[in-house]
Amino acid sequence: MAKNFKQEGDTLTITPAADVAAGTGYLFGAALFGVALTTVANGVAGPFATEGVFELPKTSALAIAVGDRLYWDATNKVVNKTATAQQCIGVAVSAAANPSATVLVKLGQFVATAA
Repeated sequence: MAKNFKQEGDTLTITPAADVAAGTGYLFGAALFGVALTTVANGVAGPFATEGVFELPKTSALAIAVGDRLYWDATNKVVNKTATAQQCIGVAVSAAANPSATVLVKLGQFVATAA
Protein backbone atom coordinates (compact mmCIF):
# COMPACT_ATOMS: atom_id res chain seq x y z
CA MET A 1 0.00 0.00 0.00
CA ALA A 2 1.17 3.52 -0.75
CA LYS A 3 2.82 5.26 2.18
CA ASN A 4 0.73 8.36 1.62
CA PHE A 5 -2.64 6.54 1.99
CA LYS A 6 -4.52 7.98 4.99
CA GLN A 7 -8.02 6.46 5.10
CA GLU A 8 -10.99 5.16 3.13
CA GLY A 9 -13.22 7.97 1.88
CA ASP A 10 -16.69 6.67 2.74
CA THR A 11 -16.61 8.14 6.26
CA LEU A 12 -14.67 11.27 7.15
CA THR A 13 -14.04 12.96 10.48
CA ILE A 14 -14.85 16.61 9.81
CA THR A 15 -15.63 19.69 11.91
CA PRO A 16 -18.93 21.43 11.06
CA ALA A 17 -19.60 25.14 11.62
CA ALA A 18 -23.01 24.37 13.18
CA ASP A 19 -24.60 21.68 15.34
CA VAL A 20 -25.62 18.67 13.22
CA ALA A 21 -28.02 16.00 14.49
CA ALA A 22 -27.34 12.34 13.73
CA GLY A 23 -28.79 11.44 10.33
CA THR A 24 -28.80 15.05 9.11
CA GLY A 25 -27.00 16.21 5.98
CA TYR A 26 -24.38 18.94 6.07
CA LEU A 27 -22.54 20.76 3.29
CA PHE A 28 -18.88 21.55 4.01
CA GLY A 29 -17.73 24.44 1.87
CA ALA A 30 -18.96 24.38 -1.71
CA ALA A 31 -18.67 20.70 -2.58
CA LEU A 32 -18.26 18.22 0.30
CA PHE A 33 -21.55 16.78 1.57
CA GLY A 34 -21.93 14.27 4.37
CA VAL A 35 -24.55 12.77 6.65
CA ALA A 36 -23.73 12.94 10.37
CA LEU A 37 -23.41 9.43 11.81
CA THR A 38 -23.72 10.78 15.36
CA THR A 39 -24.80 14.15 16.72
CA VAL A 40 -21.88 16.52 16.11
CA ALA A 41 -21.50 19.85 17.90
CA ASN A 42 -20.45 23.08 16.23
CA GLY A 43 -16.65 23.23 16.08
CA VAL A 44 -16.14 19.60 17.13
CA ALA A 45 -14.88 16.92 14.73
CA GLY A 46 -17.30 14.08 14.10
CA PRO A 47 -18.04 11.23 11.67
CA PHE A 48 -19.83 12.05 8.41
CA ALA A 49 -20.72 9.49 5.74
CA THR A 50 -19.84 10.73 2.27
CA GLU A 51 -20.91 7.59 0.37
CA GLY A 52 -23.82 5.19 0.62
CA VAL A 53 -27.60 5.39 0.38
CA PHE A 54 -29.48 7.51 2.91
CA GLU A 55 -33.12 8.44 3.41
CA LEU A 56 -33.11 12.23 3.41
CA PRO A 57 -35.83 14.84 3.76
CA LYS A 58 -37.03 16.39 0.52
CA THR A 59 -39.13 19.31 -0.59
CA SER A 60 -42.60 17.87 0.04
CA ALA A 61 -44.31 19.38 -3.01
CA LEU A 62 -41.95 17.73 -5.48
CA ALA A 63 -42.08 14.47 -7.43
CA ILE A 64 -38.72 12.71 -7.78
CA ALA A 65 -37.93 9.81 -10.14
CA VAL A 66 -35.20 7.19 -9.83
CA GLY A 67 -32.03 8.63 -11.34
CA ASP A 68 -32.88 12.31 -10.79
CA ARG A 69 -29.96 14.47 -9.71
CA LEU A 70 -30.58 15.81 -6.21
CA TYR A 71 -29.33 19.07 -4.77
CA TRP A 72 -28.93 20.18 -1.17
CA ASP A 73 -30.96 23.14 0.06
CA ALA A 74 -28.75 24.15 3.01
CA THR A 75 -31.29 26.70 4.27
CA ASN A 76 -34.20 24.25 4.55
CA LYS A 77 -32.06 21.12 5.08
CA VAL A 78 -33.81 19.17 2.29
CA VAL A 79 -32.98 17.78 -1.14
CA ASN A 80 -34.67 19.00 -4.30
CA LYS A 81 -34.06 19.18 -8.06
CA THR A 82 -33.03 22.85 -8.18
CA ALA A 83 -29.52 23.21 -9.58
CA THR A 84 -29.32 27.01 -9.22
CA ALA A 85 -27.26 28.10 -6.20
CA GLN A 86 -27.26 24.57 -4.73
CA GLN A 87 -24.80 21.67 -4.69
CA CYS A 88 -25.50 18.29 -6.31
CA ILE A 89 -25.10 15.69 -3.56
CA GLY A 90 -26.19 12.52 -5.36
CA VAL A 91 -28.96 10.77 -7.25
CA ALA A 92 -32.35 9.37 -6.27
CA VAL A 93 -32.47 5.58 -5.97
CA SER A 94 -36.20 5.56 -5.17
CA ALA A 95 -39.16 7.46 -6.53
CA ALA A 96 -40.89 9.95 -4.24
CA ALA A 97 -44.36 11.34 -4.83
CA ASN A 98 -45.66 14.87 -4.51
CA PRO A 99 -46.33 15.24 -1.61
CA SER A 100 -43.95 13.10 0.42
CA ALA A 101 -41.35 13.77 3.09
CA THR A 102 -38.29 11.71 2.12
CA VAL A 103 -36.37 10.06 -0.71
CA LEU A 104 -33.50 7.54 -0.89
CA VAL A 105 -30.31 9.21 -2.10
CA LYS A 106 -27.05 7.62 -3.25
CA LEU A 107 -24.45 10.10 -2.06
CA GLY A 108 -21.56 11.18 -4.20
CA GLN A 109 -23.05 10.17 -7.54
CA PHE A 110 -22.31 13.29 -9.57
CA VAL A 111 -23.60 12.78 -13.09
CA ALA A 112 -22.22 15.17 -15.69
CA THR A 113 -24.78 17.28 -17.52
CA ALA A 114 -24.87 17.57 -21.29
CA ALA A 115 -22.97 20.55 -22.68
